[in-house]
Amino acid sequence: MPTQLEVAALLTQIEGALRPLADAQRAQRMRAYMLDQFAFLGIHASPRRQALRTLPGLKDWTAPALLALAEALWALPEREFQYAAVDLLAKYHRQLDLQSLPSLIALVQRKSWWDSVDALAGLVGDILLLARKHGHDGQHTMDSCLGHRNLWVRRVAMLHQLGWKEQTDESRVLHYALHLAGEPDFFIRKAIGWALRDYARTRPDVVRAFLAQQGQAFSGLTRREAAKHLD
Repeated sequence: MPTQLEVAALLTQIEGALRPLADAQRAQRMRAYMLDQFAFLGIHASPRRQALRTLPGLKDWTAPALLALAEALWALPEREFQYAAVDLLAKYHRQLDLQSLPSLIALVQRKSWWDSVDALAGLVGDILLLARKHGHDGQHTMDSCLGHRNLWVRRVAMLHQLGWKEQTDESRVLHYALHLAGEPDFFIRKAIGWALRDYARTRPDVVRAFLAQQGQAFSGLTRREAAKHLD
């Protein structure tokens, strides 16, 4: 198991790989796009990921070590380091498990915006699907997140099944949508519509009937998003 010194050493390597790629003008544009909430180095996704390919493999790292590295990257000011954390966690998500979810939900609540939150929602979904394949049901964690005081955690609950297709827990996605329907926040309303639209690619008749029966409970934004690809 990697030690704290090894985690710190890899953090230094990541900084050494990314900081030389900084572009001040691009950083200003990226910061403006994110409403001046975060500092940026000014590195787009492709060169950032290419730079991280030079890092040593982490296949022998345990979940606590991977999460410690993510915590350290989250503490750095520039947004690219949070993106790097999510990329590394996603790459090695098979080394994470249901016990990792509280740490990921804690990251959701720090430096929160749609970019990091939605990436973490996808990671949470990967972990839950993998656990299901091994006979473990972690969906109760998402049930508790549905009523969380933090809106970004509620967004994760709504979005974590994106891309699950036939493996989608239909009763949950519809229940979650109705539970959150009355919320006024844009990001929640958008998430509901996005989740329903995604499931409509697999079960259009189910989503069409659901909107016909329950549509008035949702905002116009949610209904438009949900029905975007329905006839």
